[in-house]
Order: sequence, then C-alpha cells, then structure tokens
Amino acid sequence: MDKKLLDILVCPVSKAPVEWNKESNELFCRASGLAYPIRDGIPVMLEAEARELTPAERERK
Repeated sequence: MDKKLLDILVCPVSKAPVEWNKESNELFCRASGLAYPIRDGIPVMLEAEARELTPAERERK
C-alpha cells in the first residue's frame, strides 16, 4: 500500500484515518469498527463492501 495514499485516505463513515493490515490486505478504521477490502491494489472505500472488525481486531495495535 502506497504511504502517500494511506496518508490521505479516511473512513467514509467516521472520517477517521485508516490503517493498512498487510496480513488481511484491508484498511481498518478503529473509530467506525469497519475493515475495507483492497482489490487489485485499489481500496474499496464503500460502507456496503466493508466488514465489521472483531473486538480483538479493534484492540490490536
């Protein structure tokens, strides 16, 4: 994931910054509790495409 892109992307629900999870290839937003998929290198920042984070994922740093 490109660092410059990560610096400007925010969650469309909470407007909070997102974090890249390399293992799951998703962008996490702890504020909204959503994870957005990355498909073919493109973040899919749609609430309808996001999944809810588990309690453990919300706590993990």
